[in-house]
Amino acid sequence: MPTSTAAAARAMAYVLAGGRGSRLKELTDRRAKPAVYFGGKARIIDFALSNALNSGIRRIGVATQYKAHSLIRHMQRGWNFFRPERNESFDILPASQRVSETQWYEGTADAVYQNIDIIEDYGVEYMVILAGDHVYKMDYEWMLQQHVDSGADVTIGCLEVPRMEATGFGVMHVNDKDEILAFVEKPAHPPGIPDKPDFALASMGIYVFHTKFLLDALRRDAADPNSSRDFGKDIIPYIVQNGKAVAHRFAKSCVRSDFEHEPYWRDVGTIDAYWQANIDLTAIVPELDIYDKSWPIWTYAEITPPAKFVHDDEDRRGSATSSVVSGDCIISGASLNKSLLFTGVRANSFSKLEGAVILPNVKIGRRAQLKNVVIDHGVVIPEGLVVGEDPDLDAKRFRRTESGICLITQPMIDKLDI
Repeated sequence: MPTSTAAAARAMAYVLAGGRGSRLKELTDRRAKPAVYFGGKARIIDFALSNALNSGIRRIGVATQYKAHSLIRHMQRGWNFFRPERNESFDILPASQRVSETQWYEGTADAVYQNIDIIEDYGVEYMVILAGDHVYKMDYEWMLQQHVDSGADVTIGCLEVPRMEATGFGVMHVNDKDEILAFVEKPAHPPGIPDKPDFALASMGIYVFHTKFLLDALRRDAADPNSSRDFGKDIIPYIVQNGKAVAHRFAKSCVRSDFEHEPYWRDVGTIDAYWQANIDLTAIVPELDIYDKSWPIWTYAEITPPAKFVHDDEDRRGSATSSVVSGDCIISGASLNKSLLFTGVRANSFSKLEGAVILPNVKIGRRAQLKNVVIDHGVVIPEGLVVGEDPDLDAKRFRRTESGICLITQPMIDKLDI
């Protein structure tokens, strides 16, 4: 384990949560990607925040920008337990024209630069820069300790991925000490790892800095008129060329229960990936253990009654197999298979759900037949609606991916001629 003089106690986690996540299509029409629901009761951002809290970091800042209301409301409700008298802080930092009256956050680096005065006031020794839109469990103390021990200017969290699957990532070319020799953005031929030539090190968008070094780098970057104000495009390549950058392998700090055999990290940034990661949780032994009490995923815990299953007739039985069902759900004569239901779902008689990811407060009408769907918050599914049997019809009415997953929103339902 990390040493008792934990660097995390002297660190601030700064979460970049301003992005829309446009590949999630209509799921992010009303909310930023970090605010999208995940896993039955959480939001995507809860993973980065929980990792920071569980790692021992007690100062956290979250930069928001795109359609941030539901994200801010979630954090105000679920993350308001930090106490200043215990040297704890939780700052929500919306883009608020703090540098000029016309300038919002112009990039990931600018989203930190515009709040330098707030960071300096806390006097933290280290900064952990995090993306707020990935699903994983990680103890940042291991990464902080490596940063201190190596004397690096920046330590970059990296995934080991099959080499030719790394073409969509920022890839680290490292030596046998994991010192970064070059940072290559989306290379056609990714460089292999010295000890694993068939694998490449892909950036996770997680960076550790000494605070003074980071603030100096941000000021230098802000003075460069040619910069795009981005960590991946500007700050990191500059340090790789002019300083010491070291890779931290995710496998070293990934938190795993006894049931998790491989390091788990997902960018749930497409409808297919989002559906798959949620449905994966319905497996007997899922790759991600959200039941691990030693590393809880903190979130806004609504006060809800238990889930309820009613009716027990031959063709009208409230039942669920290989499914995750959250509080305040009533399965009234409906059958579920390999589905995940968020809080407050009502599934009415004779309806059948298979491979369904149902967001909060959805009402499913009688005799609806829904297969391989993602249904947005608050949607009312009309009686007898069939999805998942006729691909051409589904594509005309809903957002259907090439792999056959249908995203359904209320505006799509309102346009139906029923």
